[in-house]
This record gives sequence, structure tokens and C-alpha cells, in this order.
Amino acid sequence: MHLVDHARAYIEKTYKRPLIDRMYRAVLTAVLPYPSRFKFALQAARLAKPFAGIVSKIPGGKPMGAMLKLAPNSLPPIPKILSNELHTTPHKKVGRVAMLSGCAQKVLDPKINQATIELLNNFGVEVATPKAEGCCGALVHHMGKEEAAMQAAKQNIDAWLKVKEQGGLDAIIITTSGCGTTVKDYGHMLKEVKAYAKKAEEIASLAMDITEYLATLDLPKITNEEPIRVAYHSACSMQHGQKIINQPKQLLANAGFKVVDIPEGHLCCGSAGTYNILQPEISEQLKQRKISNIEKMKPQIIAAGNIGCITQIASGTNVPIIHTVQLLNWVYGGEKPSALN
Repeated sequence: MHLVDHARAYIEKTYKRPLIDRMYRAVLTAVLPYPSRFKFALQAARLAKPFAGIVSKIPGGKPMGAMLKLAPNSLPPIPKILSNELHTTPHKKVGRVAMLSGCAQKVLDPKINQATIELLNNFGVEVATPKAEGCCGALVHHMGKEEAAMQAAKQNIDAWLKVKEQGGLDAIIITTSGCGTTVKDYGHMLKEVKAYAKKAEEIASLAMDITEYLATLDLPKITNEEPIRVAYHSACSMQHGQKIINQPKQLLANAGFKVVDIPEGHLCCGSAGTYNILQPEISEQLKQRKISNIEKMKPQIIAAGNIGCITQIASGTNVPIIHTVQLLNWVYGGEKPSALN
């Protein structure tokens, strides 16, 4: 992973890409990490979406066409609960965590964060969502823009350490596995920055995917006579980057779902951050292969732990795809995911 990161940074510094490529990358790095800009861009893209096929046929227009195709037809409102910085639990307090709100996920599906807070509060965990945090840095990091990635990391480290000073932290919860892989690597990313090296290691050691943390809480086991059949899709950043394999599936099984493995589950769905925009043809092949393998298992629901994968797979199948934490929250008394209504 670090060799790939090094190669990206080296290419970014030493190779001059064609003008059209530079333009797309500049737009992506200027928009995606910033929720307000991203929301505005998606609203504009919705108007142009009917012309995606035409745009794709224009020389150099394939990435733009891919962006338009992926744009949702509407954006959900941000739940009021997410405006708070501290979410206390009505039950006996058993833990305190900070949660990365994210950037793209906050716009595309804010109810993932809402479900996370509701579920953790329900089991006695206080959740802090500091406004001072920002993008985790993954999007710019994957484009070889190391300075921008390190700046994002520093901002988050400062925000989370302040939360820790105010009342302690058991973990930093991350609900997008692509972000989790990056935050867990902050120690390596900032190892040569004297003022942040130790702080970065401390934060990296606290970072946990939501399913990792939930697995430590020993949630009640539920048995259903007619369990819903769920195909679990493990993002590359989850299974390969973070080596989280069993916890999501075990949590779903314990919650009463019938979990089925997807053939060729180790392969990418084609999302991979901005890959589905910058390499739309290969991405489309990967998506179709993934969806074909999923539909072979005849699931009623697809579960995943990464917003990029959710958006990618949802664009090619009618089977509802829902974040793992939303399914768990629903079973344990929370809101039913709207995709199941």
C-alpha cells in the first residue's frame, strides 16, 4: 500500500498529465472533500444528467459522463440530530467515542451517520462529532497530493485530541471503510512531521470501523424464523486495506439476517474512490461483474460498509443496497432504512 502511495506522489510531482486529465483531477480535489461544494455540484449535475450519454461521446468527455450518471436524482435532507456536536446516551454510559462525519457520505446519505449515532446511543455509548474536523484526506491522498492529505490529517488530529482532552475517547468511529484505511495510516503519513508524529500514531491507534467497535459491545443475539437474505459486499478498503473480514458478517448474522457470501468477493466493484470517474470503462466492467455475482445469490438486500461501493452498485441493480450499520440500527429498534419501504 505504501509503495503505491509513494508511486502516486512521485507521478504527481514528476509527470505532467494531459490538460483534460489535470482539469478533471483539479475539479475533483476542489469539490469532493468539501460537503457544501459537493452538494452544489450534485444539484447542478442532476440538471445535466439526461445528457450524460451525449457528454460521454465527446472527446475527453467520458469522466464527465460518468460523473453525471452517478449523480443521484435527489439529495436527502440532513437530519437535525447531526447538527449537534455531542450525542449523549439516555442509558447507562458504557463508552465515549468520536465519529468521523465524512464529506461525500454526509451529502449522499446522511442517515448512515444518524443510524450510527442512534445505535451507539441505544447501547450506552456517547458520540462526539466535532465541527472542527474535515475530510479524512483519502481523496487527495489517492491522487498523490500529499501536502493536502497531510493538512487534512492534521486538522482531524487536532479536532479529535481536543475531544479526548474534554472527556476521554475509547475509539474514533469511521463508517466509510475508505476513510478508515487512511485514518489508520495517519501515523505513517505524518511520521516525519515532528509536531504531529506522536499525535498521529495516537489517533491512528484509536481509529476503528463501526463494525469493529460494535463487535466489542456484545449486542443481543436475535433469531428469526424467516430471516431476510443479505448479500454482504466487503469493500476493498475493508477486507484488503483494514483486514476486517468476519465482524460485519457476524454482526448481521447475530442480528437475525441470513448472510450469504458473494462469489469472487475479493474483487473490486469498480468504485475505488474516484476510479469510477477517471477510468469509467474498466470501472463499468468491474461493476457489472460484481452485480452479476451478487444477483446469482438472489439476495433480498445487499449490505456494505463504504458509501462509494453503495453508490456504485446501486447504479446497476434493483436490489436495495444499505449500509451495514443502518440494518443493525433498524433491527435494534432504530429507523427502518428508506430503501426498504
